[in-house]
Amino acid sequence: MSASTSQAVGNQRPKIPVETRTVGRLLSLGRAELTLLGRNKTALYTSLIIPIVMAFVMKQAVGSMNLAGTGLSLGTVLLPGTVGCVLVFAVYSNLTGAYVARREELVLKRLRTGELRDLEILTGTALPSVVLGLAQCALLVVVGSPVLGTGLPTAPHLLIAGVLLGMAVVVGLAAASSAFAKSAESAQLTVLPFMLVSLAGSGMMVPLDAFPKNVAAFLEVLPLSPAMELIRAGWTGGGGVKQTVGQLITGLAWSGLALFAVRRWFRWEPRR
Repeated sequence: MSASTSQAVGNQRPKIPVETRTVGRLLSLGRAELTLLGRNKTALYTSLIIPIVMAFVMKQAVGSMNLAGTGLSLGTVLLPGTVGCVLVFAVYSNLTGAYVARREELVLKRLRTGELRDLEILTGTALPSVVLGLAQCALLVVVGSPVLGTGLPTAPHLLIAGVLLGMAVVVGLAAASSAFAKSAESAQLTVLPFMLVSLAGSGMMVPLDAFPKNVAAFLEVLPLSPAMELIRAGWTGGGGVKQTVGQLITGLAWSGLALFAVRRWFRWEPRR
């Protein structure tokens, strides 16, 4: 082998797969976001404490409900509702504030000048909230099921599908909602409409089976209603393949609408 050929071979660097580079960038950004989350006491309180507080509040309300004829119990109402609170508070509310804060601090603008793609920036920013939310959901299922007497889910595939579908919806809506907040402080008000609608009408505080049929039919198409119905079906078994497919289609439609809204209105630079 000639000297020039040996030098050329020696100068060649091993090619790193694109997937590996993408994962590495996501993990680096996720670690940075996790550090910032740990320093934000308000965000930690919203993520870790409020869902538990809401569970105690809902327990009193659910205990006074007439669930006769619905096939539901205190546990099958309260436990899915608490999982829904994790989606709303720990993921949606917290992540909306994170997107707004990073935008106003010019972090998003600076990240776009590097190797990170737009989708990687959005995903990496959401990573800590999503992982924390999934861990809370898993803990609630493992600990809450025996405590509330529901037993472990009889249809875990429906529960998993509901949690993942709910995550996709709230992450997309968090990014979309951030476009309407002028500051991190105003983001706390921006998230209120979706939070109130979801808590009251998506089957968290009051199961849809407890509403009149015409009202329930309308509430079923709210953004988090399909996910909540699938999560509850993890314990009750659901209403059949046709109903499950309909819930999946509705939830995926909301995910697609959220993605469209992000691509159309998400802001990468501060509002002036």
